[in-house]
Amino acid sequence: MNYKFTSRSEEDTIEIAENIESEKFPGMVICLNGELGSGKTVFVKGFAKALGISETITSPTFSLVKEYYDGEMPLFHMDVYRLDEVSEDFGLDDYMNKDGICIIEWPEMIDDQLPDERLDIKFKVVDDNTRILVFTPYGQMYEDLCEAVL
Repeated sequence: MNYKFTSRSEEDTIEIAENIESEKFPGMVICLNGELGSGKTVFVKGFAKALGISETITSPTFSLVKEYYDGEMPLFHMDVYRLDEVSEDFGLDDYMNKDGICIIEWPEMIDDQLPDERLDIKFKVVDDNTRILVFTPYGQMYEDLCEAVL
């Protein structure tokens, strides 16, 4: 089942991210899909803020993964857009098996490496300010999360 949320501003996107964060759990995986400038990193900023992370959140486009440890639990922010092929050296499974939260931008680049249970969020640009976020939960914990928040 899909859930839809209309964001009419960056503040709306931050607020929905904060609401999702309120239902967090260790090992959570959130996959963010959408074109450049659609609000993926804005979502991560809101999630990180609610998690209590004080560092400035920027897209890890050139570093692949940014790790944040100063919040309630670790946050691993990944941008896998530039990956041609995932190798065992990348250690994706290691991040997903830690007691933190993985948020992955451009997950379609590593689709075959993603866990079966996760939350996919598709960002669709409507106009300069409006985005439609389509939430697709995989697994009961993610379904419960969507029911609680959306």
